[in-house]
Amino acid sequence: MDKRITEHDILEQETKLYQAIKESKITLLDELLHNDLLFILPSGEVITKAIDLSTYRDGALKVYELLPEVENLNIIDDMAVITLTMRLKGTYNDSPFEANYRYIRFWKKFDDGIKVVGGSGTAI
Repeated sequence: MDKRITEHDILEQETKLYQAIKESKITLLDELLHNDLLFILPSGEVITKAIDLSTYRDGALKVYELLPEVENLNIIDDMAVITLTMRLKGTYNDSPFEANYRYIRFWKKFDDGIKVVGGSGTAI
Protein backbone atom coordinates (compact mmCIF):
# COMPACT_ATOMS: atom_id res chain seq x y z
CA MET A 1 0.00 0.00 0.00
CA ASP A 2 1.21 3.50 -0.87
CA LYS A 3 1.72 5.35 2.42
CA ARG A 4 2.05 8.81 0.85
CA ILE A 5 -0.69 11.34 1.39
CA THR A 6 -1.46 14.59 -0.39
CA GLU A 7 -2.75 17.99 0.63
CA HIS A 8 -5.98 17.10 -1.18
CA ASP A 9 -6.35 13.93 0.96
CA ILE A 10 -6.08 15.94 4.16
CA LEU A 11 -8.42 18.74 3.09
CA GLU A 12 -10.96 16.07 2.11
CA GLN A 13 -10.64 14.45 5.56
CA GLU A 14 -10.96 17.84 7.26
CA THR A 15 -14.21 18.49 5.34
CA LYS A 16 -15.56 15.11 6.49
CA LEU A 17 -14.57 15.95 10.06
CA TYR A 18 -16.40 19.32 9.93
CA GLN A 19 -19.51 17.53 8.64
CA ALA A 20 -19.29 14.88 11.37
CA ILE A 21 -18.93 17.57 14.06
CA LYS A 22 -21.83 19.73 12.80
CA GLU A 23 -24.17 16.78 12.29
CA SER A 24 -22.98 14.75 15.33
CA LYS A 25 -22.30 11.79 13.02
CA ILE A 26 -20.85 9.31 15.51
CA THR A 27 -20.13 6.64 12.87
CA LEU A 28 -18.13 9.08 10.73
CA LEU A 29 -16.27 10.47 13.77
CA ASP A 30 -15.46 6.88 14.76
CA GLU A 31 -13.93 6.30 11.30
CA LEU A 32 -11.93 9.56 11.29
CA LEU A 33 -10.46 9.35 14.80
CA HIS A 34 -7.72 6.83 15.63
CA ASN A 35 -8.43 4.52 18.57
CA ASP A 36 -5.37 5.88 20.40
CA LEU A 37 -6.24 9.56 19.79
CA LEU A 38 -5.14 12.12 22.37
CA PHE A 39 -6.53 15.64 22.12
CA ILE A 40 -6.04 18.66 24.38
CA LEU A 41 -9.19 20.75 24.82
CA PRO A 42 -9.14 24.55 25.23
CA SER A 43 -9.67 23.91 28.99
CA GLY A 44 -6.36 22.00 29.11
CA GLU A 45 -8.08 18.64 29.66
CA VAL A 46 -6.67 15.71 27.68
CA ILE A 47 -9.35 13.51 26.11
CA THR A 48 -9.41 10.20 24.28
CA LYS A 49 -11.46 9.05 21.31
CA ALA A 50 -13.99 7.41 23.64
CA ILE A 51 -14.48 10.65 25.59
CA ASP A 52 -14.81 12.69 22.39
CA LEU A 53 -17.38 10.31 20.89
CA SER A 54 -19.44 10.26 24.11
CA THR A 55 -19.58 14.09 24.09
CA TYR A 56 -21.39 13.94 20.75
CA ARG A 57 -23.37 10.77 21.49
CA ASP A 58 -24.75 12.24 24.74
CA GLY A 59 -25.61 15.52 23.01
CA ALA A 60 -23.41 17.53 25.41
CA LEU A 61 -21.79 19.33 22.46
CA LYS A 62 -23.86 20.68 19.60
CA VAL A 63 -22.18 22.77 16.92
CA TYR A 64 -24.42 24.92 14.73
CA GLU A 65 -21.81 26.99 12.93
CA LEU A 66 -18.27 26.00 12.04
CA LEU A 67 -16.15 28.33 9.90
CA PRO A 68 -12.62 26.94 9.37
CA GLU A 69 -9.67 28.73 7.84
CA VAL A 70 -6.56 26.64 7.17
CA GLU A 71 -3.31 28.38 8.08
CA ASN A 72 -0.65 25.71 7.49
CA LEU A 73 -0.61 22.18 6.14
CA ASN A 74 2.63 20.19 6.21
CA ILE A 75 2.87 16.72 4.69
CA ILE A 76 5.54 14.53 6.31
CA ASP A 77 5.61 11.10 4.61
CA ASP A 78 2.46 9.26 5.82
CA MET A 79 1.50 12.04 8.22
CA ALA A 80 0.14 15.58 8.02
CA VAL A 81 0.15 18.47 10.46
CA ILE A 82 -2.53 21.11 9.95
CA THR A 83 -3.14 24.36 11.79
CA LEU A 84 -6.32 26.33 11.37
CA THR A 85 -8.53 28.90 12.98
CA MET A 86 -12.18 28.16 13.44
CA ARG A 87 -15.23 30.16 14.42
CA LEU A 88 -17.58 27.91 16.39
CA LYS A 89 -21.11 28.55 17.55
CA GLY A 90 -23.17 26.02 19.46
CA THR A 91 -24.06 24.74 22.91
CA TYR A 92 -22.12 22.78 25.49
CA ASN A 93 -24.25 21.19 28.22
CA ASP A 94 -27.10 23.42 27.01
CA SER A 95 -25.05 26.62 27.53
CA PRO A 96 -24.61 28.63 24.32
CA PHE A 97 -21.11 29.54 23.19
CA GLU A 98 -19.57 31.43 20.31
CA ALA A 99 -15.79 31.72 20.03
CA ASN A 100 -12.72 31.60 17.84
CA TYR A 101 -10.23 28.77 18.26
CA ARG A 102 -6.88 27.74 16.83
CA TYR A 103 -6.41 24.03 16.26
CA ILE A 104 -3.52 21.78 15.39
CA ARG A 105 -4.35 18.28 14.17
CA PHE A 106 -2.13 15.37 13.27
CA TRP A 107 -3.43 13.04 10.54
CA LYS A 108 -1.73 9.72 9.76
CA LYS A 109 -2.35 7.22 6.97
CA PHE A 110 -3.16 3.64 7.99
CA ASP A 111 -4.24 0.60 5.98
CA ASP A 112 -7.89 1.45 6.80
CA GLY A 113 -7.66 5.18 6.00
CA ILE A 114 -6.33 8.53 7.15
CA LYS A 115 -7.13 9.25 10.80
CA VAL A 116 -6.59 11.95 13.41
CA VAL A 117 -4.03 10.70 15.94
CA GLY A 118 -3.68 13.87 18.01
CA GLY A 119 -4.30 17.54 18.30
CA SER A 120 -5.07 20.52 20.44
CA GLY A 121 -7.41 23.49 20.47
CA THR A 122 -7.07 26.84 22.17
CA ALA A 123 -9.30 29.90 22.35
CA ILE A 124 -7.99 32.97 20.51
